[in-house]
Amino acid sequence: MIHLEMLNQITTVWMVLAVITFFFLLRQTQPYGRHTSSKWGALMSNRWGWFIQEAPSMIFLSLFFFLGTIQKTPVSYLLWGLWMIHYINRTFVFPFRIKTKGKKIPVMIVAAAICFNFMNGFVNGYWLGNFGGNYEPSVYFTSAQFFIGAIVFISGFLINIHSDNILIHLRKPGETGYKIPTGGMFRFVSCPNHMGEIIEWIGFAILAGGLPAWSFALWAFCNIVPRSLDHHRWYQNKFPDYPKDRKAVIPFIL
Repeated sequence: MIHLEMLNQITTVWMVLAVITFFFLLRQTQPYGRHTSSKWGALMSNRWGWFIQEAPSMIFLSLFFFLGTIQKTPVSYLLWGLWMIHYINRTFVFPFRIKTKGKKIPVMIVAAAICFNFMNGFVNGYWLGNFGGNYEPSVYFTSAQFFIGAIVFISGFLINIHSDNILIHLRKPGETGYKIPTGGMFRFVSCPNHMGEIIEWIGFAILAGGLPAWSFALWAFCNIVPRSLDHHRWYQNKFPDYPKDRKAVIPFIL
């Protein structure tokens, strides 16, 4: 049995690793999607790579959550359910909607994502299952924590889904190559899908209130922002007419 202080210590180390990873990724483009490179070893189907790497997050979060010792409440199930909604989309819906015929992803990237999803699922699932989330429903569902967290989470989720839809339908049937995405939050940033995901997990952290949830929000920022900057530079280099006032991931700022 891991006590709360020990779990928070593990989570703190995990958060320090997120910051280190952030500075590494600022110097190293992640080699998948439009940046895929065979220099990173064996490649596999992009679609099945997404499926394989995302599924463990649901499995590990649920395992540690349901094996936890505290009594589960409607709040506990809400937090578990929000996690599952995101990852059901990422595992079973998104990979089979994207037009990635013939595209590959390095096996090493998939393996790294599985390791991340194990650790992330562990700290959050163990916290939810043994220490947190069992708030008194009558108090929690009328609190500022709930209303603010829910608004932030839902906003991020909708931005993420809407932006994904724009990207998925950017090319007409039979078309290949890349285009400049427009509409929605693309008016302000190159990667609103990434921005939405960061907002989403900040909302989750507000709703949950525990250090493990905030560690996921930090990891989302540290992993996604460098990738968004890479995308932004790629768009600028590829399209001479790319909108000059569009930022990478944070409107008007970054």
